[in-house]
Amino acid sequence: MEILIITGLSGAGKSRAADICEDLGYYCVDNLPPALLGRFAALCQSGKGRFERVALGMDVRSVENAQELTAAMAELDGLDCAVRILYLEADTATLLRRYKESRRPHPLSRPGEGIRQAIERERSFLTPLRDRADFIIRTDAAPLNKLRARICQCLQRQEQRFTVNVISFGYHQGLPPEADLVFDARCLPNPFYQPELQHLTGLDKPVAEYVFRGGNAQALLTKILELLDLVLPLYKADRSELTVAVGCTGGQHRSVAMAQALADALAGRDAAVSVHHRELEREKE
Repeated sequence: MEILIITGLSGAGKSRAADICEDLGYYCVDNLPPALLGRFAALCQSGKGRFERVALGMDVRSVENAQELTAAMAELDGLDCAVRILYLEADTATLLRRYKESRRPHPLSRPGEGIRQAIERERSFLTPLRDRADFIIRTDAAPLNKLRARICQCLQRQEQRFTVNVISFGYHQGLPPEADLVFDARCLPNPFYQPELQHLTGLDKPVAEYVFRGGNAQALLTKILELLDLVLPLYKADRSELTVAVGCTGGQHRSVAMAQALADALAGRDAAVSVHHRELEREKE
């Protein structure tokens, strides 16, 4: 079993690092008290392979003194597991700016004392952890959205493939709340008004051919793909998936045909693609 301890200075990006590790397959627990580290690790070991990779967030909120921290680390060293420490830090000026932007108090702040003094006291307190850290990442040298690639490099893990979720939906049933990008297919010819197509769906070839007849649907699909080619690398920088929704009036014909064609076209890009037809799936249920 592998245990990764995520620690470092408050405001240096530990929460973002934990989210990234969770995307990489780690079971993450934030702010676990040091006194529980050994017992929690033993519990994970008894999980019969359920917890092969565990990431534990640790900061000064849960540590009372350096002796408690040293004892907890010694207990972990006695277990049959690989323990590594990922330490995040930034210079004082960067941390001061982040606290000013977030307007949150530093966890070590004292009445009548500035944030700078709290930062320096925390830096001194965490020195034993920094000294034994396996990886030290400075988040002031590069934007936080570059943190994912740096953590993958440190852990020598391949980042999970970026996923594009394509959804078709009907506007009468409301927008899908999970959608990041929404495209409207109601401008296309509506097969609903063709008696021989009305009871079919966009997954049926005659409906798809009707929707794409005349070239407008293909032109719209081409423009959507051009936009996605532009924005996908930007989304990949700091997230693991993107949800694209295509809607029409009822979610049975035009949106289904367009969403299916979009998913088929995206399959050749550097991304994993899934497609869901919301209204069709609701009817099955």
